[in-house]
Amino acid sequence: MPALPSSSPLLPRRGQSVPVRRYIVAASSTRIQVTVDRELEEALAEFGGNSRSRAVRDLAVRGAQALREEQRRRGDAIEFLRRISTGEDDRFDFSVSAELHASRR
Repeated sequence: MPALPSSSPLLPRRGQSVPVRRYIVAASSTRIQVTVDRELEEALAEFGGNSRSRAVRDLAVRGAQALREEQRRRGDAIEFLRRISTGEDDRFDFSVSAELHASRR
């Protein structure tokens, strides 16, 4: 690569500082900061792989899936109990249950 002449506009003049060019690259998605506490550190050690940021993302997404599934199961259980209590579901007989509990005493 040839040297630039001393009068080049790309070189600073004596007494001037080098101009700083700042490039801002917009991220395609917003980013968040995450504090790595003891529990997260253990999860990253166990499931981290090569990229900690990728591991945090994967753990968050899988955790959200698990929470959604837990909410769905809870909703199903509440609906089942509601149906039993209103008599819509006859798979549970309260009189038989009362007899069983009475016989245990």
